[in-house]
Amino acid sequence: MKLIIAVIQPDKLADVKEALTAARVTKMTASNVIGCGQQMGYTETYRGIPAEVNLLKKVELRIAVNEDYVKPTIDAIIKGARTGKIGDGKIFVLDLPQCIRIRTGETGTDAIG
Repeated sequence: MKLIIAVIQPDKLADVKEALTAARVTKMTASNVIGCGQQMGYTETYRGIPAEVNLLKKVELRIAVNEDYVKPTIDAIIKGARTGKIGDGKIFVLDLPQCIRIRTGETGTDAIG
């Protein structure tokens, strides 16, 4: 079992969800987050005073998958999120030692579905 965490542009969420659905991955958690990477932000003027904005809006997806869905999930995220420009995001793949479905008490790969 793996936990896939993807940080993507907010405007690419619909494209990523569509690509994930095509790959038969429909269970996920999405959160609005702010962060800074290679993009480094931008400068904005507010009431005549320059202000640096270096924490940009992003969406973080968390998807728990069984081993046979790791590559299709990663490929779908890349397909939906890639623009070829700085700021497309990152994907992290972590080992998931345990998963428990609260409703039924199922554990492991059965709990992920």
